[in-house]
Amino acid sequence: MCEELGFEKLLGEEGFFARLLGRTPSGAGRDPLYGPDLPVVLLTGGPGMGKGRLLRAVRDRFAAKVPVIHLDCASPVYADRADPEPDARSATTEALVEVARRLCTWQGTGGSFAFPRLFPGLAMIATGVAEGTPEAVATEAERYEGLAQKQRLRGLGTGDFWRGVLRGGIRNLLMTLSGQALDPYSAAVSNALLDALFERLAPRGRAELERLYGAYPGAAGQPRIGLRVLAADFRAGGEARVVAESFLFRALREDLEAAYASPSGWLRRVGRPAVLLDHAESPLGERLLRAVLTDRRAGQRDRVVIVGTARRPDGGAFLHGGLPSEEVAPPAEYRPADGAPPAWSRRTDGAADRAPLADGVVLLRMPLLTGDQLRRETVRGQRHAEPEGGANRRRIDAAVARLSGGRPHTVIRLSAAAAAFRMPADANDRDILDAPLRLPGDDTPGRPVADVLLRELILDQLPVRLPTEHRAQWLDLLSHLSVAHDTECADVLLRHHQSGHVHHLTAHHISRLLTDTGWPTCERHFIGDFGLRQLLVHRLYGLRPGGAAWYADHHLLRDHYARRAAGEAQDAQDDGAFRSLTAHRMNHHLVSGGADDVVTHLAATLPGRPGAWCADLLEIAQAPYPGGADARRERAQGLVGADGPPLRRTVDQLLHAVWLCEERTRPTGKETARTLAKLLDLLSIMDFEGAGRLSRTATDWSGLAENEQPLLRCTCTEQLRRRR
Repeated sequence: MCEELGFEKLLGEEGFFARLLGRTPSGAGRDPLYGPDLPVVLLTGGPGMGKGRLLRAVRDRFAAKVPVIHLDCASPVYADRADPEPDARSATTEALVEVARRLCTWQGTGGSFAFPRLFPGLAMIATGVAEGTPEAVATEAERYEGLAQKQRLRGLGTGDFWRGVLRGGIRNLLMTLSGQALDPYSAAVSNALLDALFERLAPRGRAELERLYGAYPGAAGQPRIGLRVLAADFRAGGEARVVAESFLFRALREDLEAAYASPSGWLRRVGRPAVLLDHAESPLGERLLRAVLTDRRAGQRDRVVIVGTARRPDGGAFLHGGLPSEEVAPPAEYRPADGAPPAWSRRTDGAADRAPLADGVVLLRMPLLTGDQLRRETVRGQRHAEPEGGANRRRIDAAVARLSGGRPHTVIRLSAAAAAFRMPADANDRDILDAPLRLPGDDTPGRPVADVLLRELILDQLPVRLPTEHRAQWLDLLSHLSVAHDTECADVLLRHHQSGHVHHLTAHHISRLLTDTGWPTCERHFIGDFGLRQLLVHRLYGLRPGGAAWYADHHLLRDHYARRAAGEAQDAQDDGAFRSLTAHRMNHHLVSGGADDVVTHLAATLPGRPGAWCADLLEIAQAPYPGGADARRERAQGLVGADGPPLRRTVDQLLHAVWLCEERTRPTGKETARTLAKLLDLLSIMDFEGAGRLSRTATDWSGLAENEQPLLRCTCTEQLRRRR
């Protein structure tokens, strides 16, 4: 099943979530991880890493045995529900009400839940309704009455806070004020509502509300004052509203804790309840995470498992108190491949109450698919198309592995698209991106899988802090930046493609936004994820006929670095991804049609500097190949005629062989390795200074090529190498 691909160990009977929830999918008990102080678990990984898929799998596996509530914090539904009464509701309160309502209908072991502690707070913020009349307040408060108490069971006491039935009681009491001339938010309405609440409290309920709402900031131990201040803070908006919303989340968790800790709950309930926050990097998700983390840092204890998602590898900037993540102690982390979950405990020194919120977090690093898992997924898609051992399937396996880097969502999409796809023997991996993909429930013939992935990985997961005015051009800007190596050439492209716009994004802005979205960085490529870069390169080449957009961007960068190099007394050191400005210029010239000029330059600069020359050659050749017919293999093997003396012809062949190896979207293997060794050995016996030193290079490079290893390492090619 795709939903559980890569998560089998996490979801199993002995897996992480069975121990975190204290119960297995089959219903057996497990000694729970951590507690009574619980960390918040954040699933970390960028787009396509399966965070949302894992949360859905946890819900589907465990929700029949323990209460598990799944919230999509990016859904507009909560803001839409709050919109009619902006002073009496918010996206946060609507999300909390959603959690409570679902748990009120829980039918598993121990039965449904009630929320008598949450209810008074929700009822009090109802006084902020636009009309402010008793009838309007009563109507708003009645939205929440079903949360306050459980249906009574014959022969069993429910332990309710409330005497009798609430329904109608609030309306009846507030209606005594009808006909009076009241200002909006009148104290008379609040007082009447408080009377309606407190006169129906049992002694135990009164004590609980005194404890809880008497502790609201500014309440001085008086619950009525606490509820009034909570309502006033909510109406005030801004940071005051955040305090009120956080307190309501605490009340919800206290209701859940009480349901488990009571004598009847202790006998009847098992495991731990859980709230799963998908897209928790959104404003709503961050508010909920911040609330529970702040409470637990201050000593609040409950058994509610909170699992959220985080795109950034450090869990999110809000966890670190404004400090760079490298300046604070990193949160505990768990990589499923490591086996046992990490030990975790909160610091207990004198600064514990001022510790960064990251102190209360365990980061679960979302796993990339292993080679075996990846191959099983591609086989599953092609099972009816070709025998498992077919050459096409092996080529598909290699293409999916390289383009996905093991990113689960990309693997699933590419494998599905490749089910009926046949790759030519000498195809570029990017050819598979044109394969049509028909999504479940879609009646259309299917779209190219590249378009589907760009929609799902980029357009559907825009950076949270991307300004609205840049959203329409975000994909276009990233497509152009796929040819950039460092911030300088990225800024050159951005200035050109944002000319005429009032608001501009810089390379620094985009780099930060990509990091916030969870995309990795690379010291040699501005778009630091290999698979994402290939998707964007593919799109860029197709933006205009004949790859005109591709060529224009490379020409722009070639000319920029030519001007910079011409302005220096000698070839200056490049400040970014290259050793020199000339190498940077030649890289863009090579991939935009200037291969012959690059060969001339390389042949002229080889004598006397074989070591530096080899480094230049690798930097120049680390580039994707444009679309269209590819004659590099024939040219590397000398099957395409080349002019000039032996040195130039051999350099021409070597450049194209190295380019094949460095592009990383084709198999190299033994044939290319032999070609590299042969050409470097030929150069090593030619009559120029330092030629003999190339013999060692021949051995080193051919060994790397034979094993499909990059000749020039960088962060993204190393990641690709580890996935094999």
